[in-house]
Formats: sequence, C-alpha cells, structure tokens
Amino acid sequence: MDNADVKHSEDPLKPHKPIETNYSKHQDDPGPSPQAVHEQDKNGAAPVLKWIIPILVVALLIYWLFFKG
Repeated sequence: MDNADVKHSEDPLKPHKPIETNYSKHQDDPGPSPQAVHEQDKNGAAPVLKWIIPILVVALLIYWLFFKG
C-alpha cells in the first residue's frame, strides 16, 4: 500500500463537495460534475427488482409455510 493517493481522503462526517461549476478554478481538487450528480437512470435494475423481490418473498413464504411443515 505504498502507492496510496495522499490527496484522496473521505470522511463520512464531512458534507460532500458542492457540484462543480468552475473546473479551471478548482482543478487540483474538483467537486463532482453536474452530469455525474444528475445522471438519468434509464436502464437501471430498480424497476425489475421492484417486482422480482416481492414475488420471490411471497413464493418463498408459501414454500416455507406449506412444503416445509
């Protein structure tokens, strides 16, 4: 671990950096870009998981109640 980046440090208790609006001014230590913060999640897994997880929970509950006893 000798090649650790000394400039990179994260403290969970500190607030996050504001969205970067002037990159050239803060080039040494920039905040997140507006594109990174406001990225649209068009093809994410959330809509599918919203339906699969409850169906699996109900199916496993039915299996456990009727077939394990």
